[in-house]
Amino acid sequence: MSLNEKVLKQDLATSIDTGSIAETEDGQTPRNQLQRGLKARHIQMIALGGTIGTGLFMSSGKAISNGGPGGALVGYGIVGILVYFVMMSLGEMATYMPVHGSFGHFAGRFVDPSLGFMVSVLYWCNWAVGVAVELTGVAMIMEYWITSVNSVVWSIICLVILVIINVFAVKGYGEIEYWVSFIKILTIVAFVIIGICVDTGALGGDHIGVRNFHLDGGAFPNGFLGVFNVFITAAFSYNGVEMVGISAGESQNPHKTIPAAVKQVFVRIVLFYILSMLMIGLCIPYNDPNLLDGASNVAVSPFTLVFRLAGAQSAADIINAIILVTMISAGNSGVYSSSRTLMRLSEDGYVPKFFSRVNRFGVPIYAVLTSCFVGCLAFLTSFIGSGVVFTWLTRLTSLAGLITWISISITHIRFRMGLAAQGRALSTLPYVAPLYPYADLFVIVIGSIVVFGQGYATFIAPIKGAEVVGSYIGLILAVVLYVGHKVIRRPAFIKAEDMDFETGTLKVPANGLQVDDDDDASDLNAPLWKRWFNKLVAILA
Repeated sequence: MSLNEKVLKQDLATSIDTGSIAETEDGQTPRNQLQRGLKARHIQMIALGGTIGTGLFMSSGKAISNGGPGGALVGYGIVGILVYFVMMSLGEMATYMPVHGSFGHFAGRFVDPSLGFMVSVLYWCNWAVGVAVELTGVAMIMEYWITSVNSVVWSIICLVILVIINVFAVKGYGEIEYWVSFIKILTIVAFVIIGICVDTGALGGDHIGVRNFHLDGGAFPNGFLGVFNVFITAAFSYNGVEMVGISAGESQNPHKTIPAAVKQVFVRIVLFYILSMLMIGLCIPYNDPNLLDGASNVAVSPFTLVFRLAGAQSAADIINAIILVTMISAGNSGVYSSSRTLMRLSEDGYVPKFFSRVNRFGVPIYAVLTSCFVGCLAFLTSFIGSGVVFTWLTRLTSLAGLITWISISITHIRFRMGLAAQGRALSTLPYVAPLYPYADLFVIVIGSIVVFGQGYATFIAPIKGAEVVGSYIGLILAVVLYVGHKVIRRPAFIKAEDMDFETGTLKVPANGLQVDDDDDASDLNAPLWKRWFNKLVAILA
């Protein structure tokens, strides 16, 4: 390492203040702080794999059934653009200030403390309850193979695995997400290739071509309403991509890895989703009743159906195994995200300080255990009253992701206003989001339409009050959290000229020199097989 690089690395460590991670003079992370253990490949896979889950593997058939093959492509494409805009805005702020629990902290720092509190609590609840959802899903998946064992046993085993992964160094979480995401990517690549073979008759079956786009009703059989339904499904399917903002505080080289992840997320995530939707639409007619059943039955999942058309009789077992791994990964992400958000709430003074304490591995141990405990309690509610309580818990947090996206865009607008008011040039930012402010306005408008419009069906006669409230209970919770904090704490809105752009800020060196991660993937002395494998990963991810 050259002298300049050593100096830069020292500057990089000392420029990150409270709310992030610093290093001591000997290069070690203090025991009372998080560790920067996430490498570039971890961050990229977290960004990529965060949105590829059961929403794609099982619920994609419902989207095509509702909107038709054309409607599914349009709906997912538009929401993909919205996701990219969110990522650009978050990437600009998280690269400049790489702190854990970023977007909740940013909202309280650049807009209004009440907004920051609301977003952070809602997001924590979302992932804590999300852990319970995955525990329930793992039990259901295992019952597909083994019915002689009580399903609760599988959920307990999964919970123990999640705790073990998350109480040790963050690198363990990063490695798990890296390999699971790689498995999901390989599955989608294989699916697209097989779908092309099925559609063209290369495997000896029917040459389907594009005739499924010309069935009764065409590519848009249900018109605008069908596309809007896909739009809502897609918005929920993409939830989780903002997790890169949570992981920024533990990235080894955030000024390099975060922008790289942001720039890649649109092309790669949308590419995987759009190509998957295209293959399903080409191979399976939109009026096939199995498409609707696939959301709850892996035996008729769209992916399973296409694999079976290719002659893979064990397709259901293959997809079931992949979904099982996906659910464990989602639970792992839930524990990680909720614990870091709870830690940020503690550091911001909203919950007791002991939640911000970390163990010798640099992990907020009490925040991790609390999040797991809350997730376990939520899971137990699935056995109470035929799961009614559990259903309401999931409804409470159903809009958390969308509300988070909107708040990120609002915060980014205020962030830029503060920079301008204080005479700070954009050249001081390590990464500058393009299309400002139009991208943020697009997210705010479209996101609000989805939030308020997703429950439109409950207003169709006969109207049931419980269903209306159930559809909007997440929005109601957000309003209660915001207004409650505003009434009790009475915080003032943050003035542009008073915004803090120093604490936790990552400075850009005058010479523009950047330090590369000491990643195994760049080790020229690695075995030949490992170098070729790393090249394959780089191509796919």
